[in-house]
Amino acid sequence: MRRVFLLLFSVLLIGLGAQAQTPATPQPTVVEYYYKVQWGHQQEFLELFKKNHYPILKKQIEMGRIASVKMEAPENHMTEDARWDYRVTIVFKDRSPFDEQALARQMYPDQATFKKEEQRRFEILLAHWDLPLSTVNLNTAQ
Repeated sequence: MRRVFLLLFSVLLIGLGAQAQTPATPQPTVVEYYYKVQWGHQQEFLELFKKNHYPILKKQIEMGRIASVKMEAPENHMTEDARWDYRVTIVFKDRSPFDEQALARQMYPDQATFKKEEQRRFEILLAHWDLPLSTVNLNTAQ
């Protein structure tokens, strides 16, 4: 009986070890970034975003970290409390940590100008929020 127990225990440990060694499949993550800009500064914000931040995102697409990036703006106005001017949707290939500041230092050697323009981009914002999205499986029973 003891041998059977030891054999079963050994098989269980081997099985758990094999599971621990199997890497988890990276799951895509979708994040929406909303920007509410001070009235009259939407074009300035867009120009700064396209000049400084969008190239960093495109580089991450080239690196394979990001699958896609898109920016949208509403066609009609909303109430002021619900208003947003730009929504940037990024599909990350996985949630692994990444040093975006190091990439910015590499891409923009003139860090003084880069930081000044990025500071301005955020100065003209009234609000900014990030919304990571989770997929809801509609094919499972409750």
